[in-house]
Amino acid sequence: MVPPQFSLQGKVAVITGASRGIGRALAQALAHAGAAVALSGRDQAALEATRAGLAAQGIDTLAMRADVADVASIAALFEQAARWRGRLDILINNAGIEQVCASTEVSETIWDRIVDTNLKGAFFCAQAAARRMSAGGCIVNVCSLTSEVGVPGAAAYGASKSGLAGLTRALSSEWAARGIRVNGIGPGYFRTALTEVFYADEDWQRRMLGQIPLRRFGRLEDLGGAVVFLCSDAAAYITGQILYIDGGYLAAL
Repeated sequence: MVPPQFSLQGKVAVITGASRGIGRALAQALAHAGAAVALSGRDQAALEATRAGLAAQGIDTLAMRADVADVASIAALFEQAARWRGRLDILINNAGIEQVCASTEVSETIWDRIVDTNLKGAFFCAQAAARRMSAGGCIVNVCSLTSEVGVPGAAAYGASKSGLAGLTRALSSEWAARGIRVNGIGPGYFRTALTEVFYADEDWQRRMLGQIPLRRFGRLEDLGGAVVFLCSDAAAYITGQILYIDGGYLAAL
C-alpha cells in the first residue's frame, strides 16, 4: 500500500510536451499515482496516441494541442484545462527542444526557437498555472544537466535550461506566500528522440558511461517516482530545489 502522503488522488495535472519521451513517462507516473492528467503538445496525433494508451489502462485524460512558444496558445491551454475538472493542482513544465549546433553557427532563429520554447514558454505556463492554483499547488520544471555544466554544441539549450533553474528558484521564493511550491528535476542522460543524436555515436556512449557512477544511462521509469514525490504532500516542505536524476554524474565531476 502506498502511504497516503504520496498519493495524488483527486489532483489535476497539466503536462507540457506530453506526447512522447519524458513527458509521456511523467504523465503515466502521475496518472498511476491518482492524478487526472491533461496532456499538452504540438503534435495532435502523438498526443492522441498517448491519451489512448492511458485510456487503455483505465486512465481518464484530456489531450490538448498547444505551442508553448506562443503565449496566446498557452492562455487557451490553461483555460481549457481549468474547465476540464474545475481545478488545477500540478504543472509539469516539460516541453523542450534542442538543436545541436556550434556556437559560432547559432542563428537568431535557432536561438529564439530554443529559448522561446524552453524558457519563455515555461515561464508563461507557470504564470498561467499559478493564476489558477490554490494553496497546495505544485510546479515542477524539467531542467537539465546543462543547467549546471557546459556542453559543447548546446549554448542556446544550456542557456535556456540554466535560466529555467534560476526561474525555479525565483518563483519558489515569490509564490511560497501563495502556498505554491516550485521545484525542478534535472534528468541526466536519458535516450529520447531529443537526445538520439548523441546516442548514435557509440564512442560517445562508451565515454559517457565511464563518467556515470551507476554505469548505465537513465530509463524513463527512473524519473516518475521523483516527480510524484515532488508533487505529493510528502514534499510539502520542499520548494526551490532541483533534484538531479543522473546516476551520480554531477557528484563525480
